[in-house]
Amino acid sequence: MTAGDLVTRPGHVQYGELLLGPGTPYRFKTLTGWEDLPPLDSGTVARSDAHGAFPGRLLAQARTVTVEDLIIRAPRAEIGAVVGALGDGTAPVEDELPLVAWLDERGPLLVYARATRRLIPTSLGYRLGTITGGAVEFVATDPRRYELAERSTSARLPIAEPGLDWGTDAGTGVDDGLDWRTGPGAEGGLIFGEPGSTGALSVGNSGKAHSHPVIEFRGPVERPSLTNLASGDVLEYDLPLAAGDVLTIDTRAGTVLLNGTASRLDRATSRSVPEQTYVLAPGITDFTFRAAPGSTDPAASVTVRWRSAYW
Repeated sequence: MTAGDLVTRPGHVQYGELLLGPGTPYRFKTLTGWEDLPPLDSGTVARSDAHGAFPGRLLAQARTVTVEDLIIRAPRAEIGAVVGALGDGTAPVEDELPLVAWLDERGPLLVYARATRRLIPTSLGYRLGTITGGAVEFVATDPRRYELAERSTSARLPIAEPGLDWGTDAGTGVDDGLDWRTGPGAEGGLIFGEPGSTGALSVGNSGKAHSHPVIEFRGPVERPSLTNLASGDVLEYDLPLAAGDVLTIDTRAGTVLLNGTASRLDRATSRSVPEQTYVLAPGITDFTFRAAPGSTDPAASVTVRWRSAYW
């Protein structure tokens, strides 16, 4: 099951495999903390010799989202099973689960959270098949909200274009002149050969919060690097990747894994910035993919995967 695959209309909230909202036994009136700005830690320092303060960094704390005024409805003979399903779906877990909410025409957004509190009043509602006044609290350690669909873009190492095809006869060395497109469906014109590669790629973050991408270098390539042209930040790793090898950099977690298991964090070069500082600013960001001199295999590539981030 993928994140938000049960969310089909405004008013739906999905946590893991549990769906709340219209068309379910679980209705709610209020969703607090979803549109709120999360609490901020401020690095602002008061001026010692003048009015005011020196502005410091603002770092967001965890986001707390609460489904309040929860109403549970079911036939009296099934109310226990319905309450039990809610309990199972909000049980304590070790790893955060996708929490998706769709409130309005802007569509659904995603955080990763854990259920930390659950309130289900024990009252006569059990006999009537209607329980009111419930609540479920979720805490997302990453307070940013993300678009549901993950995006990706790839690039290969720079390759020069072959240029005009002069139709040289390899056997005799005779120059036959320029080749033209001919044959059924051909539009005519000179043959310039296959287009080359620039090693450039662009990434668009349509939100207002910085987003941490996941970057994958694929071999064969030696000392792969990816440069953010706007900030000048570089991720570069001094190791060879064979054909089939994948070096994955999760900039949110700050990990560098070869083929998903072996850490290669220690292979970052002196040019490389700390992984967790390598972020996508709002708007369009341009990158270039490069490698060690002589590493020019056209099969080598880099892929950037990301989601636009919102406060």
